[in-house]
Formats: sequence, structure tokens, C-alpha cells
Amino acid sequence: MTEMTSESTQPTGGASYAVQYDRLDDEPLSVAVADAVATFTDTEVTELEPLHYSINADALERLFEPRPDGVRSGGSVTFSYNGCQVTVASDGEVVVEQD
Repeated sequence: MTEMTSESTQPTGGASYAVQYDRLDDEPLSVAVADAVATFTDTEVTELEPLHYSINADALERLFEPRPDGVRSGGSVTFSYNGCQVTVASDGEVVVEQD
């Protein structure tokens, strides 16, 4: 996962926080989402509620996993998690904003 710059990537107080998730990496997308929310809210990842309380993490992984004919070329999913609005895009961008 790579941190991206945007208008504001300031945890706690910034408008949004964005990271680039590498779908070919060994780290699960659900871990990248939790890490991004923890960074944005300045909270230890272990203090967040489980991701599966907000979204089916397995379905999220399958939606954006590489396909036999390459990676998904379009689409995104937005959901609320731990007081934040999280958007995961098919290009691997994970954006966290205040809910």
C-alpha cells in the first residue's frame, strides 16, 4: 500500500486521506482499508470495530481481486466504517473521509 497525496492527507482534521492499494501485493484489501481508516482517525487499528460489521470483507476482496483477463477496469464501492466514509476504486485507490 502506498500513501498518496491529495488536497489533504492530514490524519485527524484533514478533509480526506488516500492510499494506493497494490492488488498484486500479498496484503489483503481489508487490511489496507483498516490501516487507512486507523491512520485517518489517528486510532490504533486494533481499536477499530471489525470491518465485517460494516461490509462483507470477503466480497470486497473478491470484487477487486485480479481476474484471469487482467484487473477490473472500472467501478467503486463506498461504505461507512468506524465513523468514516470509505471508497475503494477499481484502480486501487482507497479514500477515507469523515462520515
